[in-house]
Amino acid sequence: MNFIATKLKGCFILEPKVIIDERGYFMESFNQKTFQEGVGQEVCFVQDNQSFSTKGVLRGLHYQCGEHAQAKLVRVLQGEVLDVVVDIRPESETYGQYEAILLSAENQKQFFVPRGFAHGFLVLSETATFFYKCDNFYNKESEGGLMYNDNTVNIDWNFPVQDLIISDKDKVLPNLQNAKKVW
Repeated sequence: MNFIATKLKGCFILEPKVIIDERGYFMESFNQKTFQEGVGQEVCFVQDNQSFSTKGVLRGLHYQCGEHAQAKLVRVLQGEVLDVVVDIRPESETYGQYEAILLSAENQKQFFVPRGFAHGFLVLSETATFFYKCDNFYNKESEGGLMYNDNTVNIDWNFPVQDLIISDKDKVLPNLQNAKKVW
């Protein structure tokens, strides 16, 4: 597994070693020891989540606050998405900056998102199955969110705005300045 640091401290792109032959492929998608050495911290995942979405669905940007903050290891099992994280750690040098990566079943990349980041994704293929591990249990009262089109963050989704499919809940999320503090 290859771990690639991003401009946002603590975020890593993971590239697995994929062994391909006439039967198909094999890869180790997760190994606790390798993962912790690669990201340089101890992370214990406790919950797996999976979603299925159609083209144009934008989910996010979401996070959990305080003691319920979550680190995530995300990947795409089928299809292709633009995965986006925003640094919302108030003390961070990169506060308010974002990182975007193309995740697909074809490239098999994963993205590690530590605690203190808002996370979302946009489905680029006809359909996509998105899978992620969390290091803390979901807590409804600790939900936080950030508007996908906040002009202070200025995310380039590279997708026609009129074709986005966004939940009513996500349409009314606050901008960065008014968002719930992560801690």
